[in-house]
Amino acid sequence: EFLGTVLKAKGDLDGGEALLCEAVEGQREALGDRHPSTLHSINSLGHLLCDKGDIEGAEPLYREALDGTRETLGDRHMYTLGSIGNYADLLCRRDPVHPNRARTAMGDAPEVAREVLGADHPVSLLIEAQAARIGIALGVAGRTVLRQVVARMEAVLGPEHPQTRKYKLVCESAAGRFGGLLRM
Repeated sequence: EFLGTVLKAKGDLDGGEALLCEAVEGQREALGDRHPSTLHSINSLGHLLCDKGDIEGAEPLYREALDGTRETLGDRHMYTLGSIGNYADLLCRRDPVHPNRARTAMGDAPEVAREVLGADHPVSLLIEAQAARIGIALGVAGRTVLRQVVARMEAVLGPEHPQTRKYKLVCESAAGRFGGLLRM
């Protein structure tokens, strides 16, 4: 899984996808479908497919990872919280004009993540950024909220971290609420 994630970070999405598919298959065989490592790899593969623009391919993977982590780890585990954020973000990206389903899926994950992991944990920051993007799509949160999260991401993760750069672009986007950057 690690090598697939490295290739993804370097921009080789096809190479990363091949390695992540291999990792998921191997982990399913060796560890089972509900093992946390398998579920983490499934979530990572879903994330890569989202980055490639394959929302339809990513959704069942995110759903499987979310259902599996909820069942095996509970709603307050870091993997489950990350899966909640990714699934809700996918729903918003798939239908940014009608993001209510995304808001429902997100639930109280940002608050739980801050409570369980701390406000500056990378997973907490990502979930807050995802929730802010959903809020922008809903028209209930301004870019100011996302800018504040991005400033914390820059301080904690660094300005060149892929998630920091991604959400900074969302903040700066003139296309904004319904534009292509919401589909990142």
